[in-house]
Amino acid sequence: MALRSGRKENQLRDIKFIKNFIENSYSSVLIETGRTKVLCTASVSSELPQFIRENTNGWLSAEYNMLPGSTLTRKSRATYKPDSRSIEIQRLIGRALRQAVDLRKIPNYSITIDCDVLQADGGTRTAAINGGYMALVLAVKRMLREGLIKKDPLTNKIASVSAGIVKGNLLLDLDYSEDSNADVDFNVVMNDSFKLIEVQGTGEKNDFSVDELFNIIKYCRSGIEKIFTEMEKALSD
Repeated sequence: MALRSGRKENQLRDIKFIKNFIENSYSSVLIETGRTKVLCTASVSSELPQFIRENTNGWLSAEYNMLPGSTLTRKSRATYKPDSRSIEIQRLIGRALRQAVDLRKIPNYSITIDCDVLQADGGTRTAAINGGYMALVLAVKRMLREGLIKKDPLTNKIASVSAGIVKGNLLLDLDYSEDSNADVDFNVVMNDSFKLIEVQGTGEKNDFSVDELFNIIKYCRSGIEKIFTEMEKALSD
């Protein structure tokens, strides 16, 4: 008997990238991963952080937020500063996306990727990384077209997915009901050489073996490979 309804244990949720979802931002992508929806926008500025101004590198950072109506019960707005979870996630997104770009090739420019969760059903941070990467690609293409930069700074494709052990079963790309019942929960970020960029994992309710860890990474690699394929389809449209 299958643990999931309508999806195999190693199957991703349906993923969709909608480019240029809003017009005012420098670039934008709405990513839909199952019922999770995250709006990712890119902004480009000539204002750099203080610690960057002493050299010729550019910079890339990210911000993450969940809108009040994104969850079943209202999520309070981060009026003055984001909560600790949002800070941790936006740092993850920033670290991951900086692995995609050679900052020396965007001198004197700062790119900010904003990720706003419109609807949450598990995997918001991994969806934000995937949508954020796509928004970054579109922003870089526009910077090249407009002559802001001379060379393509993109060095790697970046993608992320979750996996976990739920009731003894290894599952890929957890939705909320699975994530909230997971004994073991992982988020994995890889580049297109399938080298690891970040692994976040914990035994939520149970411990796990080294063999189980390796199997989780293998599951995530297979999912990330499919995500790269969907990214290429969206970019080629």
